[in-house]
Amino acid sequence: MSFDTVEQNRSRQQFDGISSVWLFGYGSLIYKVDFPFLEKRPATIEGWARRFWQGSHDHRGTPEAPGRVVTLIQQPGVRCKGMAYRVSPDVFEHLDVREKNGYLRFTTPMTFDDGSVEDGLVYIATEDNAAFLGPAPAADIAQQIARSSGPSGPNRDYLLNLAEALRSLGDEDSHVLEIESHLR
Repeated sequence: MSFDTVEQNRSRQQFDGISSVWLFGYGSLIYKVDFPFLEKRPATIEGWARRFWQGSHDHRGTPEAPGRVVTLIQQPGVRCKGMAYRVSPDVFEHLDVREKNGYLRFTTPMTFDDGSVEDGLVYIATEDNAAFLGPAPAADIAQQIARSSGPSGPNRDYLLNLAEALRSLGDEDSHVLEIESHLR
């Protein structure tokens, strides 16, 4: 799969007759909310782990020196905490471009803090996309993040903003916190 997934995403779900859709954010969508929303609520999804395994050639790095951003990796028994936004379907015109570097939209059940469950969409960069970097030792990931920068700014800001946003949600994501400790 190529880097640019805009057209693939626009053909994945049809929104005819739908006035709002839930969207689950687990990375920059938690702290960089540059889109209108109707409602937002903390939520979790089951069976997915947040990992800094996706390359960023368009926001937090360059094609020659990609940064690292998070994606989700299937892992049974794990819960990923994030923020759910109820949005108008036209918001995906913007988000599909923002999340174009290898991310595809998938449907997932989300559990809200009150125990209620709703289906929502989530952007996941799967292992078969051209920007996928895969696992590496936390210290190596931190070094790559420390030296990477792109049009959206230093990669370190992405990591630090995400770590702070997760703390605000009461989430102690060990992967993110370990990389943050190496960066500091």
